[in-house]
Amino acid sequence: MKIKLTKALSFFILFILFTACKNNQNEQKTDSKNLEKELELSHANSFSIKTFDDFYLIELKSPWPNAKKPFTYLLFKENAEIPKDLEYDQKVQIPVEKMVVTSTTHIPALEALDEESSLIGFPGLDYISSKNTRKLINSGKIKELGKNENINTEILLDLEPDVVIGFAIDSNNKTLETIQKMGIPVMYNGDWTEKTPLGKAEWIKFFGAFYDKLDQAEVKFKSIENAYIEAKKLAKSSKETPKVLSGAMYKDQWYLPYGNSWHAQFIKDANASYVYTNTQGNGSMALSFESVLEKAQDAEFWISAGQFTSYSQLLEESPHYQQFEVVQKKNVYSVSLTKGETGGVIYFELGPQRPDLVLKDLVSIFHPDVLPNYETTFFKALEE
Repeated sequence: MKIKLTKALSFFILFILFTACKNNQNEQKTDSKNLEKELELSHANSFSIKTFDDFYLIELKSPWPNAKKPFTYLLFKENAEIPKDLEYDQKVQIPVEKMVVTSTTHIPALEALDEESSLIGFPGLDYISSKNTRKLINSGKIKELGKNENINTEILLDLEPDVVIGFAIDSNNKTLETIQKMGIPVMYNGDWTEKTPLGKAEWIKFFGAFYDKLDQAEVKFKSIENAYIEAKKLAKSSKETPKVLSGAMYKDQWYLPYGNSWHAQFIKDANASYVYTNTQGNGSMALSFESVLEKAQDAEFWISAGQFTSYSQLLEESPHYQQFEVVQKKNVYSVSLTKGETGGVIYFELGPQRPDLVLKDLVSIFHPDVLPNYETTFFKALEE
């Protein structure tokens, strides 16, 4: 009797231990479903990505300057278990198969991820310069959607995109609001709000999440980051720090980038001295011709000289430009000479995604001794 009781007691204890262990395993399994990991972003400040077992949460902190609230986007995989109390603004199942983007700056990220074939519509096809994407356009696989501020919603509805990636300068975008009301999720991309070149380029990870290719996006970005750092080191090896002017006149005002802008950061990283490096602000400065002449008459280089492609065009617009030494010495460079087959300026499309190429251009211009015989990608000297 005693033996039977002992055996029963032993069995009961083992049963309790087994059940406790099993319950503990279930608890761990449940807990792991709720565990989140925030994707490491080295340079971008305007968004974050939290990864879960079967979904991502993207928080868009700055869709446009002075935005009152962030946006949260849920990107979920098939059969994902979404917590009932999870709050978000828009959701889409991933990997996305059909996408509409609204800025040419989005095109290079899709191509880097080998997903340009998912693009089915774009407002202003002639602005796209990429040869790969233009092949898709020419074969009729990407449809024209009109203008960005007035997208043709009828064509968009027929295309049935999984998501529209938009951008906006403020909260007043009636077209994108209309698209959302039609049941098509609109998710904003705020890459243009970043202050540094590498910050903009890191937005490839934003697109990587939509295709469940965060690893590939990380590899692509790391390669760009390393190339940028190498070009920066190369620039530092030069003992010269030339004085640089930027921007151009428009209706009696000279528009220039602020000293805390991504454009000014390029000049600094290329080991040059931007004439307005100590200024801060959003957008562009608007100054009088006289004030710019006083400060930059002896500048050694002038880059991003508006839409000008030749000195004759420059001086026809205003003969006063001749007062600058940089014009007299023919050291003016513009991105407007490098265009795609339909007239789009390649710099505006590819530059934000490939800051390493932009920086190499500037290093070769400011310090030809450290990058001799380098063929620039974007910046070209003005023609006669």
